[in-house]
Amino acid sequence: MARPYELLLLETIENLGLVGDVVKVRPGFARNFLLPNQMAEAPTAEKIESLKEARAKAEAEVAKQRADREAIIARLTGVTIKLIRACNDQGVLYGAVTQRDISDALISEGYGVDMRAVRLANPIRRVSSNHVTIQFGRDLLADITVDVKPDRIIEMETPGHAKGHDEHTEEPAADAAPESLEPADQTKADRATKSARKASKKTAKD
Repeated sequence: MARPYELLLLETIENLGLVGDVVKVRPGFARNFLLPNQMAEAPTAEKIESLKEARAKAEAEVAKQRADREAIIARLTGVTIKLIRACNDQGVLYGAVTQRDISDALISEGYGVDMRAVRLANPIRRVSSNHVTIQFGRDLLADITVDVKPDRIIEMETPGHAKGHDEHTEEPAADAAPESLEPADQTKADRATKSARKASKKTAKD
């Protein structure tokens, strides 16, 4: 395994270090990116000394940025933003809500949140209420609610309530008497009546 390069940063590089820092990086990253772009060089005592003032300024800027972000996180806790989007009758959006959309909405409401601070695993594709984390660095984070609303009134079906079904329709009672006899049953009844009449007449003669 190749040994890491030790380099002096000539400018602040996010997630790596501040100007004036001496850092260790992978050889490929050093050769292909930092050195060709003159963002770092081999450290020397003279060069480190010359960058002290730039480093102090960078540290002050980082401290101010952190204070600003702490204030934003404090204000964001419990915040709800509403986004109006076009969708079909099932609530599926015609255009998904992305990190950029959420960032733009927050900025328009006075919160300085860059798109990279919006932790959204997947774009939002339906009319819904969503919990989204806003995070700066490793330890500054807040959860907000993003309510995606339709641009018109829609009626979404729920299970067991399909269109055309009337919950109040009453089924006929199982033991209800039939309104009329079937033809076959009527014939049997007529025959029984005639037999009874004949039996009655015969009894009278006797």
